[in-house]
Parts: sequence; structure tokens; C-alpha cells
Amino acid sequence: MKTRLIPDIAFALLTARLRQTLIAAVGVTFSITMFVTLLGFMNGLNGLLDNLVLNRTPHIRLFNDIKPSENQPVSQSLKYINSYHFISSIKPGNNRKELYNVGAILQALRSDSRVKGVAPKVSAQVFYNIGPIEMTGVVNGIDVVNEQNLFFFNDYVVTGKALSLRDIPNSIILGKTAAEKMLAKMGDIIQVTSNTGEQYPLKVVGFFQSGLAEIDKVQSYASLKTTQKILGKSSNFITDLQIKLYDMSLAPVLAKEYRSLFRCDAEDIQSANAQFETGSSVRSLISYAVGITLLIVSGFGIYNILNMMIYEKMDTIAILKATGFSGWDIKRIFITIALSIGFFGGLAGLFFGFLLSKIIDNIPFVTAALPTIHTYPIDYNPKYYAIATIFSLVTTYLAGWFPARKASKIDPVIIIRGK
Repeated sequence: MKTRLIPDIAFALLTARLRQTLIAAVGVTFSITMFVTLLGFMNGLNGLLDNLVLNRTPHIRLFNDIKPSENQPVSQSLKYINSYHFISSIKPGNNRKELYNVGAILQALRSDSRVKGVAPKVSAQVFYNIGPIEMTGVVNGIDVVNEQNLFFFNDYVVTGKALSLRDIPNSIILGKTAAEKMLAKMGDIIQVTSNTGEQYPLKVVGFFQSGLAEIDKVQSYASLKTTQKILGKSSNFITDLQIKLYDMSLAPVLAKEYRSLFRCDAEDIQSANAQFETGSSVRSLISYAVGITLLIVSGFGIYNILNMMIYEKMDTIAILKATGFSGWDIKRIFITIALSIGFFGGLAGLFFGFLLSKIIDNIPFVTAALPTIHTYPIDYNPKYYAIATIFSLVTTYLAGWFPARKASKIDPVIIIRGK
């Protein structure tokens, strides 16, 4: 019988101090709203910043690095085998830039169940010439279809189409910053000078914008065949193999495996972009810290309101105890009050948090540095709403438990005598 009365008594006490109850609920609502919005925005921003680079970065890159020979003649001499070798002014070895036996490597990678896809690439150091203007640059020869499927290449082509490189012979997509410096327009013919001094006319069929001005000032894209022609190489000349995996976390292990198997250099994405993962973790940690602080502050508000309610309702508590309610029942009444404030305030907070996130998500965000972004980024991951709900209930429970414990220890005889 007493159990059925507890919700009614809790409701009566809540409505008796309706103004203070609403203030406490508004505090919880505001905390949950800002918690959900802040986490959604910060993690959306993390995704934007990481994808800006990670979308264009292979999980594993196979290449031949320019480096000195690891085995010097003195280290192979039996006479000095037990000696320390101090060698200075070591020059790079006469290594080929292209990958050895690239056809067999491609076949092995494409048959590997862990590999999502492979995009071959050829890099050529060139000079751009258009009229009197001459600039240093890099032409990246790519397989357009694989580049689009694995690295979203077409998303960064702000003018023209990526497939034009495949369909139009001797064509080039310039970095937007480089095109602006050369005053190049769509359809213009620019002269590209290779490192051997040979000149090749290329038609401008598009402009590329990565969001990083230093890259867009130097890099441009052409088909594999065009770039091999600029370098005067055959069709099996490939300087890089860009690998995308189904599971990015396997990249460090597979990089070591491929380095040993194919006898070339292998760089994994974690080693190449460790700073991005660190930045994302720090920003997420700050978001959680601020959100949890807001919930704790709202918990103190509920604690103070319940404390004041106990002092004002001591006679009511005494009467309840005198009529047969135990200390545990009194504790349940005040915990019910706290959880009610947390539940309904949290529910409203989730709604307003989602609403505020939608408003931010529709605010225009236009910048030349991020051509693929049109509004502010928001992540609507349900786990943020689940975390907010759990923290809301836990915080309000703890805020109500201490006053409830105090109320349960009130001696009704002392209170009634005092009255």
C-alpha cells in the first residue's frame, strides 16, 4: 500500500515547489542539450578534419625510397667484421624509382582478401609553362577509376570531371591555386617540361582543390599513360602503389609483411598521420569533460533544491513517519523526486539537443579551403544520446541520494515536539 503511495507523495512535493522544480529541470535540460550538441559538433568536426587528409591517404603505400645502401663494402669485409664502422658522407645508392615486378605485386594484392583495392600511381617532377609563366610542380599519373573508387577523387575536382583524364588524351587537371597563379582556364593548352628538358602540350580539363593550398599550388593530375609519356617510360613504370584495406587497423602489420614480401618500402597510415589521431582524441576528451561538468553542475542545483525541500517539509516527513512510513520509504520518495527531475529534464534535453544540432547542421559554411563542405559538420551517433541519458539519471540520482538519506534519519518525535 505504501509503495503505491510513494509516486503520489513525490508528485505532491514536486508540485508544492513547482518553481524550484522547474528551475532544476531546466538546469538538467540545458546540460543535456549542450552535452549532445557539443559532442555531435566536435565529433563531426573531428570527422571533417580527419577525412580531409585520410580520404586522400592510402592505408599502405608501397614505393622505393631514395636512401643510402645499408650494406657498405667495409661491413662485408671479414677483416673488419668485429669492428665498429664509422662511415661519413654516404650518398644515396643507384636505386630505381619504379617498383620491381609491379605486375606480379598488383596480382598478389588484388587476390589478398584483406585488400579493398589498389591504385597505381606515377609521380613526375615538372615545370609548368604557360606563356611567360614558369612554375615547378608535380604531375601525378593515376588510374582515374581506381582513384575515384578508393580515394573519392571526383569530390575534390571543383571544375570539370575526373573521367576527362581517361577520355581525353594528353589532358591535365591542375591544382586550383596553381591554375590561378598561371592564369590558366578550362580548355587552355599548357606546356609541361620534364626533368630531361622535353616539353609536352597538355589540355586543361579541370581544377582540383584538396583544401590544402600548399598542395594545390604544386600538384596536378594526369592519366598514367600521359605521365609515363612525359617521363619517357614504358607502361609498366609505376612509382607508387596505394592500398586501401577493409580494416585500417591492420595497416602497420601488413606494411611490415609487404615490405618483406615485395622488397620495397611500405608506409602505413598510422605512421604517416599519427598527429590526426592524437588531435581527434584530445578534442573528444575535451568535449566529454565539458559535457560531464555541465551535468555535475546541474546535479548540484538539484541537491540544493532537495536540501531546501527537506528543511521546509520536516513536519510533513515527521507525519509520514508517524503514520507508518519507514526511513527507506522516505528515501525512496526523495530519490523518486530527483529521478523525475532528471528523467523529464533529460528527455527535454535530448529533444532540444537534437533540434539545436539540426539547426547548426543547416547553417551554411562556405570556405575555399574546404570545397566539399557546405554546412557545419554534425555527428548524430546514437551513443551520444545514450551517454547523455545515463549521465543524466546517474547525476540526478546521486544529487537526490544524499538529501534523501538525511530525510530518512529525521526523528518524527523531535519534530512534532518542536512544533
